[in-house]
Formats: sequence, structure tokens, C-alpha cells
Amino acid sequence: MKKIGPKGMKWLKIIHVFLVVVFFGGILSSIVLNLHIDFTKYDESYLGYKNMIILSDYIVRLGAVGTLLIGFVYGFFTNWGFFKHRWVGVKFVLYIIQTIVGIFIVDELMVRNMELLEAQKEMAISNPTFVQNHKVMQSAVFFQITVTIFIFVISYLKPWRKKKVQAKQS
Repeated sequence: MKKIGPKGMKWLKIIHVFLVVVFFGGILSSIVLNLHIDFTKYDESYLGYKNMIILSDYIVRLGAVGTLLIGFVYGFFTNWGFFKHRWVGVKFVLYIIQTIVGIFIVDELMVRNMELLEAQKEMAISNPTFVQNHKVMQSAVFFQITVTIFIFVISYLKPWRKKKVQAKQS
């Protein structure tokens, strides 16, 4: 396959950083909103969940899918590959896990709680299922934030390099 040249790599990096900022910013915005909702008030809970779903659908998802696609471009069309360097492979695997958690836990529980809020109105906020869904969702979002920060650290430090590469850079 044809590889991307230096100019293309610069643009790829710009797009990658932008999409990661969109993704992580959306997650952080969602958790801040989540932590400031008064779940004893139906209107505030409903509006908060509505806004979290909007953030998830239009901000987090755009960043997540875009970042994943850019990861595939890096893997197929650059010399980085997917598993040529351990730190790149670890980042890729962690990002896949994080995305699965986002889709199948966070988004799913958000939608279920929104359905409960719409169906049960004020009674939903005291429903044990709603409360449990909310707690699990919050834990999953904190997991996503922790993984994202760890991925940032890996990206910067580039650990687990081969000894030859480390010797050349010293």
C-alpha cells in the first residue's frame, strides 16, 4: 500500500489531535453535567439526561468514530502500523476497549434511563433500576476518562520502545 508522505502526516496528526480533543472534551463535559444534576428533581434530571445524550450523539461519537478511523489510517497508510511498536498497539487496544464501553455501557444506560424518565416521569428518579443504571454509567465514564488519560501518557512517553530505538535517541 502507498504510504502517506510528510505533509500528509502533519495533516493526519492535526486531524487526530482535533478529534481526540472533541472526544475527550465531550466526555468531560458529559461527566461535569452528570455530576451537577440534582437527581431529586425530575425536570433537572430529564433535561440533564437529554443534554448528555445530545453530547454523546453529536460530540463524543464524532470524536470517537473519527479517532478510530484516523487510527486505521495510521495503521494502514503510515510506517507506524498497528503493532510495530508496543505502545501503539497498547493505545489501539485500549481505545477499542474504551469505545466498546462507551457504546455498550454508557450510551445504552443513558438511553435506558431516558426511557424511564419519559415513561415514569417523577417516579423514575426513585426507581432502583434508574439509580443503578446511573451509578454504573458514572463508573464507566470515569473508566473512560482514566483510560484516555493513560493513552495520553502513553502517546507522550512512548514506553516499551525497543532498545535500539532508545539508544539512537540518546
